[in-house]
Amino acid sequence: MQRRRPDSQTVRVLRDALAVDIAYGRVDLAQAVKRMRKISGLTQVQFAKHRGMSLLTLKRIESGKGNPTVETLESIGNLFGLRVAFVHADPNTTAHWLEHGDPRDNDH
Repeated sequence: MQRRRPDSQTVRVLRDALAVDIAYGRVDLAQAVKRMRKISGLTQVQFAKHRGMSLLTLKRIESGKGNPTVETLESIGNLFGLRVAFVHADPNTTAHWLEHGDPRDNDH
């Protein structure tokens, strides 16, 4: 079953919203990957093939039960200009830094 890809303006809005939600820690890995796939307008089969992974791997990731390799995460994130990195465990700290800057920048 072919999914219809959203128009370019909708894709831009959805990508921007996803980026904000990721930055503020409002989505987990499973939610982010599922949203990326849907923004891409691809079925799970198509997305898995496109990103070079098995369908089972993608299903496990999207259900929150997967344990993907760094390479798999890089392959998925690369599509959206993302890379694997550490994130702060407290989304409020991340949100504060995004709004006010990293306090360590004032030490210089």
